Amino acid sequence: QVQVMESGGGLVQVGGSLTLSCTVSGRFDRSWMAWYRQAPGKEREGVACTSRSGGESYYLDSVKGRFTIFRDNAKRTLYLQMNNLKPEDTAMYYCATDLQRGGRCLAPDVFNSWGQGTQVTVSS
Repeated sequence: QVQVMESGGGLVQVGGSLTLSCTVSGRFDRSWMAWYRQAPGKEREGVACTSRSGGESYYLDSVKGRFTIFRDNAKRTLYLQMNNLKPEDTAMYYCATDLQRGGRCLAPDVFNSWGQGTQVTVSS
């Protein structure tokens, strides 16, 4: 079974940067992977996703130009570089893999394997 572990979250001031990492143990087929986030009182939303090679990526509109998703398949690791952070970016960030057949990345409930999350807090 796949095990997913996120790291890199923390407290940062408005305008600052963080890079999140997600390492996959067990089965890893280099398929689509994604970052989601969930703020208190809000539903989980897809932030960014990328193809098996990293050559195709999609982003939530509110993070375009600020966040970059990339991966190192040899290290079994997915990254999310977050720049110019805003208070509205405050959330628990989750890494997801094992996209369901026919699933569209960033949509709800389309990935089968999830990490436990890493907290990102942006303060002014």
